[in-house]
Amino acid sequence: MLDEIVDVYSSAYGEVTGEDRGVKSSAFRDRATGALDANNYELVAARADGLIVGFIFGYSLRPEREWWKGLTPEPPVGFAAETGDRTVVLAEIEVRREWQGRGVGRALHDAFLGGRSEERGTLAANPAATSTHALYEGWGWVKMGTVPGRPGSYYPEYVRFVLPLPLQNLPR
Repeated sequence: MLDEIVDVYSSAYGEVTGEDRGVKSSAFRDRATGALDANNYELVAARADGLIVGFIFGYSLRPEREWWKGLTPEPPVGFAAETGDRTVVLAEIEVRREWQGRGVGRALHDAFLGGRSEERGTLAANPAATSTHALYEGWGWVKMGTVPGRPGSYYPEYVRFVLPLPLQNLPR
């Protein structure tokens, strides 16, 4: 399935001026392969006529991951404490460009998070992707702030979002 989800990832982003699509897809392949060993890893895919049109994957956040390190503004006391089963990371949600805007992403989101046992979800976003931020906020996610990117990260900083679980009465 890895080749298929790399193809979906590549399609979801299309051609971006100044970006090397091959480098970005290769980096995604490495991240996706590395995620397979994560605690409570799960992947949900949507197919149409045998073709994967979208997917989502994530895993439980390990305490040693330091996901919240450097979060600005500083979160409330205890917010960043991770136990290994408190928070699920929504690592990727991608939909082929020609399938975007049809509810596939939202259906994948709800299917993935609806089956999780953690008390909250989190995700990271490109700080410049404001239309994506608006989409997440429309789905009930709350922007917590930004964290610096790690050495070798794709972006110099990331926006962190959270969503209480279980899913219930979220905006449609």
